[in-house]
Amino acid sequence: MFLDLKNKHPKILVIGDLILDEYLWGDTSRISPEAPVQIVDIKNKTTSLGGAGNVVKNLIELNADVGLISVTGNCDIASDIKSMLNNLGIKTSHLITEENRQSSVKTRIISSQQQVVRYDLECKNDISIESENKIINLAPKVIKDFDLIILSDYAKGVLTSKLVSSIIKIAKKLNVKVIADPKGKDYSKYSGSYLLTPNKKEVYEVTNIQITDDKSLLQAIKKLKNDLNLTVSLITLSEKGIATFDTKLRIYPAVVRNVFDVTGAGDTVISAIGYCLACGYSIDKSAIFANLAAGVVVGKIGSATANIDEIINYSYDHNFSSSQDKIKSLQELVPILGYLKKQQKTIVFTNGCFDLLHAGHINYLEKAREYGDVLILGLNSDSSVKLLKGNKRPIINELDRAYLLSSLRFVDYVVIFNEETPINIIKSISPNILIKGGDYKKNEIIGSEFADETIVVPFIPGKSTSNIIKDIVDKYENDY
Repeated sequence: MFLDLKNKHPKILVIGDLILDEYLWGDTSRISPEAPVQIVDIKNKTTSLGGAGNVVKNLIELNADVGLISVTGNCDIASDIKSMLNNLGIKTSHLITEENRQSSVKTRIISSQQQVVRYDLECKNDISIESENKIINLAPKVIKDFDLIILSDYAKGVLTSKLVSSIIKIAKKLNVKVIADPKGKDYSKYSGSYLLTPNKKEVYEVTNIQITDDKSLLQAIKKLKNDLNLTVSLITLSEKGIATFDTKLRIYPAVVRNVFDVTGAGDTVISAIGYCLACGYSIDKSAIFANLAAGVVVGKIGSATANIDEIINYSYDHNFSSSQDKIKSLQELVPILGYLKKQQKTIVFTNGCFDLLHAGHINYLEKAREYGDVLILGLNSDSSVKLLKGNKRPIINELDRAYLLSSLRFVDYVVIFNEETPINIIKSISPNILIKGGDYKKNEIIGSEFADETIVVPFIPGKSTSNIIKDIVDKYENDY
């Protein structure tokens, strides 16, 4: 899933508040005698781009071509920010400088991998009318060259009401989507955006609707869409994932491994959604991708980013694909497995008819998956089953069987084959491990010469589709 994004390079323009994130790293071994607070012995200092700068970093990691418009002060912090942007290959020609403005810096003190305290130095006043007009006049010339605009609003004064409204109007004329990470209690300036990415707390402040269940979620998300004339309404639900609404409500659950630091997770979500939308993905796939990206970054310290490979690997580690996405043709499967092998994933292959899914099948497939990282299931087509079992089989058609099997969390891909044996599949994918059920001898197993290792997993005695069919027939005859 998402392998096609590796070759995508959409052009995305970021407009918003630039922030310098500063981290002071140290250890704590005692409490201050002056007050009941920890003493942190600082060992190291690091800096990174925050705010709109973190959105830029996220997009670069996703291989997007990124442009930036913002306003900075004439100060040392602004110089550091510009230097970091230049190091990332981002042009700073569209950064407006205000002489008497303080660029934002957030300083975090980290002890034993935990954030102890944060202190900020910044200006929150709206940018000057002169700066505002410079950006508005610049916007039409710049926006026409981009696929999508992200408004990264940290309420530091760059995204004024007049500027946001003007950007949205200009973008609509040029048929460019605008998405925004909103701030404040009045979202009217974002009216006409494609979508916004507020969280539950922010939505409550704007709509006065406390989200406690699906009913209140639907009420709030519809209100945002209708009041702000959004194409898609979206709410981030923290550990519960992302909710979207266009004509109906959908909730995409989060998949989080370990949470070390949620700093910048919102930037990752809007970057990932914007990137996917700019690549032509639906909002549904974009939301799934954003959940995966967020799952990667919250497992890191600081304003982290996630690249395509990390997100794809994370999706495989958590088997985070829809059932339909797991059903592949052999032609589709070969390049996917080529990528996974480069990522040092162990590929396991097994096959069968799986006509009436039962406990024996589940036990067998669970055990097969334990031998590697990715389980490929070769499924006999209807015609193939008839060759093996006779004209009265299968009971369940191939597409239904494929869908049921792909819904199992331990099955990564299902590929249907028409032949009597899966030899062509095994030869094409060359699995690391070939699994066969029953009491076969390894040298009797078809395709074993194309696998690194062949393993036989015994079936559970008495558990078979044939026995189930026999029981059904016997009960039917006895009852009728």
